[in-house]
Amino acid sequence: MNYDFKDQVVVVTGGTRGIGRGIALAFLKAGATVWATYARNDEAAQAFKSEQSDFGDRLKLAKFDVADSIGIKSFFEKLDNESGRLDILINNSGIRKDNMLAMMPDEDWTSVLNTNLGGTFLMSKNAVPLMMKNRYGRIVNMSSIGGRLGLPGQANYAASKAGQEAISKVLSKELGKRGITVNNVLPGFIETELISDLPEDQVKEYKKQVPLKRFGKIEEVAAAVLFLSSKDAGYITGASLEITGGL
Repeated sequence: MNYDFKDQVVVVTGGTRGIGRGIALAFLKAGATVWATYARNDEAAQAFKSEQSDFGDRLKLAKFDVADSIGIKSFFEKLDNESGRLDILINNSGIRKDNMLAMMPDEDWTSVLNTNLGGTFLMSKNAVPLMMKNRYGRIVNMSSIGGRLGLPGQANYAASKAGQEAISKVLSKELGKRGITVNNVLPGFIETELISDLPEDQVKEYKKQVPLKRFGKIEEVAAAVLFLSSKDAGYITGASLEITGGL
């Protein structure tokens, strides 16, 4: 499908690497102005910017932590001053710190929840007023099938991802009358650096569990995100779309 997001402003958190990078690139190709945010890796962010020089000023970078309410507020003030609008928010920033629950350091629980779920809350809270200006908006939360499967060692990650689905249900009911939809995309095993640290034997075992017998591609996730962000998906809200190869 060919999408036209010309004149629309999109924010993709964690938008310079992995799935977020693929989503940001897909929106750029579809004509949008994209703010790709990141927290730490300046080298990767600048490399992404340089590689996409053909898109000129339509690709903008913003550095802040989605768990930092002050940094987020400053970003949205800048966004409002420069663009005056926000059409689409993709809450993609996420981290993993796996460990068996009984051995999980308290800070690993807190940091994963603060980034994955807290970031979704803070970004959405600040985005909604901008969307309400035009009585239009799309929020897509990048959850995970892990929130439903409950893989061992991922109590923090699974809780954060299940929480994203829950907050989306609430927001979809709060914002529907404002012309703003809120949906989730639940990737399974996607070929990114987020799972690059998995042992080879574990990767083989996971692939056996996938009916399609392979891991997904970033482009396949981005296609789902663009659909839910489009005007064609105007009657879809509070929904979750699994991109899992059949898990």
